[in-house]
Amino acid sequence: MSLSRGFVLSRHQQDQSDGIQLRYWLRHTTGAELFTIQGQESVFFFLAADSERISGLLSHLAGWRITSLNLVDLNQRPVAGIYCQFLSLQRQICEILTSHQVVMIEEDIRPVDRYLMERFIFGGAEVNPVSSGVRLQPVEFRPTLKVLSIDLETSMKADRIHSIGLYGADISVVLMRGEIESSEHPDNVVCYPDEASLIRGFIHQVEKYNPDLFIGWNVVGFDFRVLAERAEALKIPLRLGRDHQPLKVVRSEAGKWYVRLEGRLVIDGIDALKGATYHFESYALEYVSQQLFQRGKLIHQPNDRGAEIQRLYREDKAALARYNLEDCKLVWDIFEETQLIEYLLERTRLTGLSLDKVGGSAAAFDFQYLPRLHRAGYVAPEYASGVRGMDAPGGFVMESQPGLYQQVLVLDFKSLYPSIIRTFRIDPAGLAEGLKEGADEDDLVPGFNGAIFSKSKAILPTIIEELWCARDLAKQNKNAVFSQAIKIIMNSFYGVLGSDVCRFFDQRLSGSITLRGHQILQQTRDEIERFFGHQVIYGDTDSVFVLLGEAFNEQAAEQRGRELATYLNDWWKAQVEKQFNTPCFLELEYETLFTRFLMPRMRHSEKGSKKRYAGLQRQADGKSKLVFKGLENVRSDWTPLAREVQKNLYEAVFTEQPYRPYLKTLVNDLRAGRLNDQLVYRRRLRQPLDAYLRMKPPHVQAALKAQVYWQQQGRADPYQPGDHVSYVMTVSGPEPIEQLRSPIDYEHYIEKQLMPVVDAILCFKEESFAELIATQRDLFQ
Repeated sequence: MSLSRGFVLSRHQQDQSDGIQLRYWLRHTTGAELFTIQGQESVFFFLAADSERISGLLSHLAGWRITSLNLVDLNQRPVAGIYCQFLSLQRQICEILTSHQVVMIEEDIRPVDRYLMERFIFGGAEVNPVSSGVRLQPVEFRPTLKVLSIDLETSMKADRIHSIGLYGADISVVLMRGEIESSEHPDNVVCYPDEASLIRGFIHQVEKYNPDLFIGWNVVGFDFRVLAERAEALKIPLRLGRDHQPLKVVRSEAGKWYVRLEGRLVIDGIDALKGATYHFESYALEYVSQQLFQRGKLIHQPNDRGAEIQRLYREDKAALARYNLEDCKLVWDIFEETQLIEYLLERTRLTGLSLDKVGGSAAAFDFQYLPRLHRAGYVAPEYASGVRGMDAPGGFVMESQPGLYQQVLVLDFKSLYPSIIRTFRIDPAGLAEGLKEGADEDDLVPGFNGAIFSKSKAILPTIIEELWCARDLAKQNKNAVFSQAIKIIMNSFYGVLGSDVCRFFDQRLSGSITLRGHQILQQTRDEIERFFGHQVIYGDTDSVFVLLGEAFNEQAAEQRGRELATYLNDWWKAQVEKQFNTPCFLELEYETLFTRFLMPRMRHSEKGSKKRYAGLQRQADGKSKLVFKGLENVRSDWTPLAREVQKNLYEAVFTEQPYRPYLKTLVNDLRAGRLNDQLVYRRRLRQPLDAYLRMKPPHVQAALKAQVYWQQQGRADPYQPGDHVSYVMTVSGPEPIEQLRSPIDYEHYIEKQLMPVVDAILCFKEESFAELIATQRDLFQ
């Protein structure tokens, strides 16, 4: 009988007298429980030829052993394993071997992860008793997690906590330092006399509520970091984990903050959104909530928000409590709206990654791939040791044919890179088998850069096939979250094989994917033009843009799109089976029809641009939608004015509406100062202000002026790396919006913002913005 079934919430490891202890907190139906596995060893691999040398280097140490294994590396060299009784011993051994340049393999895999990985435990686990304690086995288990959204309000320098907001399914409370001097004391505000009692009150609330997940916005880098700093200053053990040990907040060499606690996880909303491929112009809580709900923070002045918080703390703590709690609710609502927790759970079920793992595409690949690789008789290569210096370009981008067109079809290869891997058997183990002496010629598929792959012994295509089938099922069941998680994982495989900081990097692998993609797009273009006679005006990575022209109405154009997809899928199936004698998994889809389409020229050139276009798309409900790719309308470094003008002008041109009166009125309103609120630039600082030595772009100049202004006010500089600077171009140069002193330079906006946007489309109508402006000036002279 099993002791319990649950979801692996958090995993930890530590040395004990009898070896390494693995600690797993499982969330089951009624709560969370700790299960430990005692007396474990760590293991990593090395070339068997180095055994004697390693034994000599480690002869002064105890607690390790070398074991011969029936495994080889991807170059067919025998390997052995070195087993260590303690984590501290393994670290010591790795330092010695590194200093003597001994090749180590998979030495970075933590025992607590390897235990799950080698047993194919992807989230759900069943606990079974054995003579030495317990053993975990894989099982399907879908947990219901208890989530707590938290947010801190602090002094300007974050050296004192004013209040802590807590919000969840059945909790809504603000913990406040100091009394509320008001006749109406809010029921959901608990006051504490000082900061120490406030922090203790927070610890008590967490213990009482007993959450599985903390969520927040920059919750690790700010909220938990400040909590840890203030608790340490006040000598209060911050016991927030289920093991009642003090929480630790650490910073990596790359500057990333992490929380260490047991039995609970901390999920940052910003990282989670990015990992789920949500894209926002800004990831500030105010901006994201406005985009999703048209609702934001209760204090609306971003540059004065800190000062207003201080005023509210002094004068109106009840209002501060409302503001604090609303921030918690905004984060909660964002997680609900975007289904982030569901996405992270599905990702764990597919990859074995911990819910709080940021990024992790390489780790996800390892978790799925390494156990199968070991069972095939191989170990991974030495980290990032694959072949380099070869031709392994990125996605193929065709030369575009600039113009203003009617009826343009877009045909898209469904998951092109995963389907290439699956069709042409691209795989690290398959490469090793394909290059092995005596390989069966009938079992081989040629790649690029000298690669040859085994059809029958490839691992990665099988993983993709399983994920592909799971995604098809998710689509049938209308499980959009699961489908998206699978798509992200499948698309990450190419990046793992092509990144020189990943374990399986090898340009024979990545080149066999991208160069095959180039070939597929070029041959698809050639066949469309040969068999159908339609011009392909553009192609990008996995899509081709086919011009039909005004001879086709919308209904006929859509029918031709379906005909093209059907024909090309049959054609590709025949080509692959004839040339490679293997099944073809390439699938071309008719994606959309642009009834009007603009492929712009490069600036100051007659050549067509790349990754930049606009079109009028007909949707399923019959309505039209304006689509921009790479143009000013979707770029955050262009002003709202430029984006609005582009949208209005292109829509007018595409629908054959008059646009000259609109442009003339626009220029008149701009020069009259009626559009000032649309002239704000907003650009991100990439580094500290004092790091901009030689070149000071306009947003840096504006930030430096703002810095002087804030210092004169006796307040901290609000601009740090990653922050956006809002500024306007004036006759005296760029000035921050909080300190506008000079008249706005309207001619700058006409020349640098409006003219590029307008001329990009009017040039194909043999008109120019300069002529319109000149005509207008003549009228008013």
